[in-house]
Amino acid sequence: MTAHTNPTGHMSLLVPGDLFARHQTIAGLRALADFLEANPAVPVNEYGREYNVYARAEDEAAAVAMVDQVAALLGAEVIDKRADGGHYSAEKTFGRITYGIVHVPQRRQDEYEAYTSYRHNIRLDPDQNGDQGRAA
Repeated sequence: MTAHTNPTGHMSLLVPGDLFARHQTIAGLRALADFLEANPAVPVNEYGREYNVYARAEDEAAAVAMVDQVAALLGAEVIDKRADGGHYSAEKTFGRITYGIVHVPQRRQDEYEAYTSYRHNIRLDPDQNGDQGRAA
């Protein structure tokens, strides 16, 4: 990772490949917008869409700082639900598209993994009536 000062003077961490991914994402969004504008018969999601990014950082403090930095750039309020076992996030809506940045605390990730640790032990068997299945 390398440090980079963005136009606002904030430091941000760039991971190799991020600039390429960023370029492809921006180009893809523009191409989609152009396509939708040129093809009014193509339906869109009536309620819009969310574009969520998960903070990647070396530790919890750096992930929180990343969310804080993006929140400041967005002019958005940080939503801190960590005390309730939730996430640390910020979002801003542009028309019907919402951009959000989310930090999932390690404790929450560990809880989720523990909660779903049994998932490989459950197999659904179809019953004789043709239903999709039930827990065996």
